[in-house]
Amino acid sequence: MPKRLSFAAFTLISGLLILSGTVLAQQNTAIYMAENSPLDNTRQNVRDKDNTTLTPQNQKQDKRDIKITTHIRKAVHKDKSLSVDAHNAKIITLNRVVTLRGPVNTEAESLKLQAISTKTHGVVQVDNQLEIKAP
Repeated sequence: MPKRLSFAAFTLISGLLILSGTVLAQQNTAIYMAENSPLDNTRQNVRDKDNTTLTPQNQKQDKRDIKITTHIRKAVHKDKSLSVDAHNAKIITLNRVVTLRGPVNTEAESLKLQAISTKTHGVVQVDNQLEIKAP
């Protein structure tokens, strides 16, 4: 009887080790794939942490700046020819200077967002930092 019990324990432990190794391999593969995925924006997040680039949190509660940002955002969302990425571009207004950031699909979208911003009443300058996605 003790031989059967030790054999059963050995079989159970071996099975658990094999399963846990498979799970770890799958997790490592998923982590590797995520780091190399076009959806991974870790580098951009690290870049934004050091306060050298503007983020929407930098926009103050100045009524003129808020009005400018709101007007641009509405115009961008109204334009159905723009991609989802362009609709979600960051629009930051600070002292009537508009900064555009984030990914867009094409150069044409980047220029269109810049044109919308430039035409907006009260804007003194547009800093276009939009990034064209690789095809």
